[in-house]
Amino acid sequence: MNKPLFMHIVDRLSNEDEYFREKKDGLGRNSLSPLQKCTAAIRVLAYGYAADAVDEYLRLGETSTQLCVQNFVEGIIYLFGDEYLRRPTPADLQRLLDIGEHRGFPGMIGNIDYTLNDINVLDRSPVFDDIIKGQAPQVSFYVNGREYHMAYYLTDSIYPKSATFIQSILIPQGPKAVLFSQRQEAVRKDVERAFGVLQARFVIVKNPALFWDKVKIGKIMRGCIILHNMIVKDERDRYTQFDVSEF
Repeated sequence: MNKPLFMHIVDRLSNEDEYFREKKDGLGRNSLSPLQKCTAAIRVLAYGYAADAVDEYLRLGETSTQLCVQNFVEGIIYLFGDEYLRRPTPADLQRLLDIGEHRGFPGMIGNIDYTLNDINVLDRSPVFDDIIKGQAPQVSFYVNGREYHMAYYLTDSIYPKSATFIQSILIPQGPKAVLFSQRQEAVRKDVERAFGVLQARFVIVKNPALFWDKVKIGKIMRGCIILHNMIVKDERDRYTQFDVSEF
């Protein structure tokens, strides 16, 4: 995370979240600064440190560090969630469709490859709520001269049979099936790579959760995803794989 982005987060939290405002105690001494609190939270999220590992560096005890992490992720979700964890806009959808067509899958709007129990995660995911309600995005594309109007996702073979899912061929037979399977699996690997980047940036996502309950774990995960999206937007120009101006 670049320093200007981090300082922007510190500034927003210190101005809009009571917990991160610097106060004075009964003796007139300053409390922990917003920078101390945010730095402690980021170090725990990014490096997977134990809550008492920032004691000497930032002068925070274990309990204070835990509160910093908890309030930090809640503040991130509240202040930045609507912008960085939202549904795709029409412009976003068109960009995804154009990139999918560029990679040989016209009409593709995403890849799905959950690392947890896939069916249980799918049941709890809001991704397909609109499709179930008959509100799927309207698209139009051609394959082999035939027009189609339903966007789709690339998945593996564990997902249920559906027109919305384009699954890989489990045991491909023949050169065409082998080629399709290779291309489909290569594109679907993007999800695993993206999750790998998230784990590399925020080691707390990868490490065992030893002292967080389920609600806090969920907030930490959402907060890390929002921070990841903020970093991607901030640094996009340096590692975009495609010249999006073509789309």
